[in-house]
Amino acid sequence: MKRQKVQAHNYFKLIISSLFIGIIASILGLTLKKITELCQEHIFEFAEKTNAYLFIILPTIGITAIYFLRKYLFKNRKNKGITEIYKTVDQRKDHLPFFKIPSHYINGFLTVIFGGSTGIEVSTVVATATVGNSVYEKQFAANVYKLELICAGVVAGVAVLFGNPLVGCLFALEVIARKINKTLLISCVSAAVVAWVFLHFFPSKPLISLPVREWNWVAVPFMIILSLISGTLSVYFTLLVIKIKNFFSGIHNNFLRVNLGALAVGGLICLFPFLYGDSYHSLNALIGHPQNYSVLFILALVLLKPLASSLTLGAGGDGGVFAPSIVAGAYLGLAFAIICNTFFGTTLVYLNFALVGIAATLSAAVYAPFTALILTCSLVPNGYELFFPILLGSLIAKKTAEKIIPYNVYTYVPKS
Repeated sequence: MKRQKVQAHNYFKLIISSLFIGIIASILGLTLKKITELCQEHIFEFAEKTNAYLFIILPTIGITAIYFLRKYLFKNRKNKGITEIYKTVDQRKDHLPFFKIPSHYINGFLTVIFGGSTGIEVSTVVATATVGNSVYEKQFAANVYKLELICAGVVAGVAVLFGNPLVGCLFALEVIARKINKTLLISCVSAAVVAWVFLHFFPSKPLISLPVREWNWVAVPFMIILSLISGTLSVYFTLLVIKIKNFFSGIHNNFLRVNLGALAVGGLICLFPFLYGDSYHSLNALIGHPQNYSVLFILALVLLKPLASSLTLGAGGDGGVFAPSIVAGAYLGLAFAIICNTFFGTTLVYLNFALVGIAATLSAAVYAPFTALILTCSLVPNGYELFFPILLGSLIAKKTAEKIIPYNVYTYVPKS
């Protein structure tokens, strides 16, 4: 009886702690999302209307600012993204230092608004995980609940980014915890409830405005082929990130490292403005009006988005593979459908294949098929119509990537 009372008391403190973490993490995620979207849009439009050559230097401005912030404000303390979360949950004596909240928040913001070809998702995940770790260090909840409190922060942060608390829960369980138990469910659900309340007052619009109308079983074999290709694309992206990060880590001249990568990204953006920032702005234009773009142009985007993202990260930008995987997957699915319709006489629905491409590429990149499934269904109105093909694509792509390489970009730690 006494043991049950102690357990109930610990559960109560875990719930209270998770609710508090959920509030702080939701505020962080929501504000970062809103100000990044607003500033990215205005800076992009300014450069587009004023002089396209501005795209070349904008990433340099952002990444140079990050370099000086890291050097003077954050005292050259390293940011290694999600791998730091794995380290702190695997070795309980290590903690995520508080500076990672402002560091990732500011650096993620600066990277994206000035064109760095990544997203704010990983920055949000690490910042909100640090919120959970900071609350844990206050020792309000039991010492065994470190992972639970970290996951609570991640749930709320990811939930407000994508407008779906279930996406936050699945991401925390699949990618961060990599397991499930009673206390994890308690903390994740508590934080998800807080995120749901925030989303009620600050609703999130679908990333792609076009609704899913229908799909046909005849398209399933083509979706399976696309999923296999998407798994291969995610491997290409993973290896590219690793190789380019290792290459830049060998450049000891900071000025050269920052400017070489940033100018390369700027050059790519100047030629292909759709690569600017998180590139979400390109999806409605491409999927809604594919007749305005050649298939070669879209195929170039498929290969160049991972390259631009890898260069951004190698030069010192903040972010990860989350947003680029979504975007590159959409490009790939769209290009695949166009090629099939043009050369093989099919009538594949462009939106449907773009969504399967998103889910498959993201699933293979982060090894999280159920996160990719629910997230993708949430990106469009009526997205759950494609529940089965998206689930199939997510599982096939993940298995494909696992067969080629036994790790993803989050679990691999590049050489320092």
